[in-house]
Amino acid sequence: MSRYKVYLIDDDEAVREAIAFLLGTYGIEVETFGEPATFLAHVQEDRPGCLVVDLRMPEVSGLQLHQKLGERGIDWPTIMITGHGDVAACRRAFKAGIQDFLTKPVDGEVLVEALQQGFSSLDARLEKREARTLLARLTEREREVLDMVARGWASKEVAQALDVSVRTIDAHRAKIAEKLGTSSVAEFVRLTLLEKGA
Repeated sequence: MSRYKVYLIDDDEAVREAIAFLLGTYGIEVETFGEPATFLAHVQEDRPGCLVVDLRMPEVSGLQLHQKLGERGIDWPTIMITGHGDVAACRRAFKAGIQDFLTKPVDGEVLVEALQQGFSSLDARLEKREARTLLARLTEREREVLDMVARGWASKEVAQALDVSVRTIDAHRAKIAEKLGTSSVAEFVRLTLLEKGA
């Protein structure tokens, strides 16, 4: 179903097994952890996924785990689950940036829908990061030319605005195409919009 994994952190083994089994029936790969410390020792930023985390656990709560991950620069979609949900806990979770808040026993369809939203969010974040990486390869002048071309300017208009020859602009466009792996104006527009978060 997804190229991402679900990381399930809950101190209740029966809950872990039930949710892992449920998600497995949807073809979702799940890795389970009985305590946040074990997950924190295991987590790798280059293996992104969605988190399903119990709100109340001994030693480190689900919200504290979310905060610790944020301190490491890991901002993956997180679904908080709890057997003791109340409005105040829900409010704290959403203020902390939690994607969704579900009560136990968890409705499988609702959980899968929340995970699908999380996977989509991860896709968008990855695309944005890739766009920024590609665009960072450009020189300042190439970036200037790219931005104008992405706004629909013809090479002649760009040349006039920058007070250079059309041949120079065409050379910049060739370098841009080489560095970005495309000469498509539509792709230029897509990359600049992704970078800006649109």
